[in-house]
Amino acid sequence: MALKARHKRFILIGIGLALIGLAAMLILNAFQSNMVFFYTPTQVAKGEVPKNTGFRIGGLVEMGSIKRGEDGLTVNFVITDTAKTVPVVYKGILPDLFKEGKGVVAQGQVGEDGLFVASEVLAKHDENYMPPEAAAALKSAQEQSNTLVMPTK
Repeated sequence: MALKARHKRFILIGIGLALIGLAAMLILNAFQSNMVFFYTPTQVAKGEVPKNTGFRIGGLVEMGSIKRGEDGLTVNFVITDTAKTVPVVYKGILPDLFKEGKGVVAQGQVGEDGLFVASEVLAKHDENYMPPEAAAALKSAQEQSNTLVMPTK
């Protein structure tokens, strides 16, 4: 029994829709696996970060916190949002603009000991630039710390 032209069209349309659905699923899966979320030191301190998953943390490099290892590549420093701090260790070459008191975004994971192990460190681009998420996080942390301090009479 031969298929009618109408049935052949329905089969081709069904196969085409299945292929489009498969392609969309693969694209969304790839997008989701490459997505990296941004958190503040306050969120890290509260435990709001995913376990065993990479993410970005941003804030300011705390003054006096940069300690260089003997190997010349390992650097320990502290990121703060002026409310909370997170210790960071990074092994690699830091950007030229990386300095104490300046904005930074680090990508990596938090270890069991609370130490953030960075796989990448990004510094701000110029004097006026800070990632929008980091700027908003710093402003929010400052507002929260201001509201938590009760004036004394």
